[in-house]
Amino acid sequence: MRGRRERALDRSPFGAYAAFPEFVVDWFDALCPRGGALFYGSRVVPSRARLSDGRAGWQASLLPARPPLRRVIQHEVFRKFEHQIGKSWGWSLGWDNFKRPSESRSFTRESEEIITALSRIRWLFVIARNSSFTYKGQSVDVKQVGRELGVRYVLEGSVRKAGQRVRITGQLIDAVTGAHLWADRFDGSLEDIFELQDDVASSVAGVIEPTLQVAEIRRSAERPTRDHTAYDLYLRALSRLYNWERGSTLAALDLAGQAIERDPHYGPVLATAAACRQELHVNGWTDDPELNRREGVDLARRAIRVASDDPRVLGMAAYALAYFGEDMDAAIELIDRALALNPSFAHGWVISGWLRLWAGQPELAISHFETSLRLSPHARRSGTFMAVGVGHFFARRFGDAAAMLLRSLQEHAGWAPSYRFLAACYAHMGRMDEARDAIERLKAVTSVVVPTAMHWRNPEHRELFLSGVRLAAGETT
Repeated sequence: MRGRRERALDRSPFGAYAAFPEFVVDWFDALCPRGGALFYGSRVVPSRARLSDGRAGWQASLLPARPPLRRVIQHEVFRKFEHQIGKSWGWSLGWDNFKRPSESRSFTRESEEIITALSRIRWLFVIARNSSFTYKGQSVDVKQVGRELGVRYVLEGSVRKAGQRVRITGQLIDAVTGAHLWADRFDGSLEDIFELQDDVASSVAGVIEPTLQVAEIRRSAERPTRDHTAYDLYLRALSRLYNWERGSTLAALDLAGQAIERDPHYGPVLATAAACRQELHVNGWTDDPELNRREGVDLARRAIRVASDDPRVLGMAAYALAYFGEDMDAAIELIDRALALNPSFAHGWVISGWLRLWAGQPELAISHFETSLRLSPHARRSGTFMAVGVGHFFARRFGDAAAMLLRSLQEHAGWAPSYRFLAACYAHMGRMDEARDAIERLKAVTSVVVPTAMHWRNPEHRELFLSGVRLAAGETT
């Protein structure tokens, strides 16, 4: 039977089963001599240890900590590493299972599948299975769980069975406030339990990432400005990046620049700054397009160098590099690597779709956009609707394209590329009054009516697009 100390280690997010990352360990070494004692929370960290998988870590013992030192260490650890730890500690509860042992084992594996899928989200630290299952079968208060495990978010669920049918429900809860952030249910058959487990795990992971990102952005916005870290600045930049407005994009770039000043090696914010540069260029919101392009490429390459295993960084960098005219095959390889690291990365499938569009593969692109919509059905859809519309345009389904572009513009009426493609659709369909009206609305957004469009690598596709825009604008060449 395991003793009190071992059980405590399971419950500690900084214990033997969920060690500090290497960068925190290195800082501990500098802060505390080898063999000394370092206090954190209600535990003391007595020595550096080597975990079973070969990684370095710190193991905790259940000893009281002196409150003044505890506060100092807690403050310093999170102030120094907040953008890397992200402070987004997630945790997955064991599901309420069946009474029969064989069925219980099946859905214990379901919890493991979900934990594994969530672990692929690089900016989210997921507490290990051993810690999660400590509370299995118990009626627990989520806020208490959050305090004991040191987590901000809790994912819990249940399983019900009727004959050969099964219903799995899940909900995501803010462990600090008790607020429900997301809830859903999944129905399936026990005849193909492995397929059901895979579908549930990927669906949960796909919707959890954008939901948590919105929650983190909201939390950061509520913090006093004097407490901003690189992570806070990154979240604020991210919240403005996808507003599809010139002022918001410039504000996002400024915030990203402040974060980079605080930490020049922070991959996610470097990739976000590259994405800002791309948005400025595609909308004609920059006075020096060539300088903007060079800076965007440089930021994307720097992001890859410092965060080559982060799917979000790889995806955003690939998008910027491909748009700015860098090697398309290399960019596609980057996004493919991102999706191999995290197949539930919904926005990654959008990026993959755009790269396929630029490479001249509209049908494959549309299938990738649809995968994104399945993984994250409640995310903002305007960008994906626009992307699907462009796919239909290059497949010469102009009516379908116009319908999707109009749906996108209902949510974001200030996005220049949508008006260009809508005008081209109408022009190719011979609906010139509507084409000219789309051009007039485009001119209210940007002075650039006919773009260079060199990111469209297929010459036939590029000419189809540009000829439609020129015809709508009344240009003869």
